[in-house]
Amino acid sequence: MNWDQVQGNWKQVKGSFKSAWGRLTDDELEEINGEREKLVGKIQERYGMAKDEAEREVERRVETFKM
Repeated sequence: MNWDQVQGNWKQVKGSFKSAWGRLTDDELEEINGEREKLVGKIQERYGMAKDEAEREVERRVETFKM
């Protein structure tokens, strides 16, 4: 799945992000609304990751989605 598909299916896939990164709140996931950079930034903030590490983790997770 590519990021355009993630954005288009955000309501369906945000639960998978919530499972992967449980420190993200439902409100934050609503605010992110499928925007990759916002998601990466929130992961950095909550988990103390470097930007490149957070980006790799997001991409790794997206690769596992089947739609």
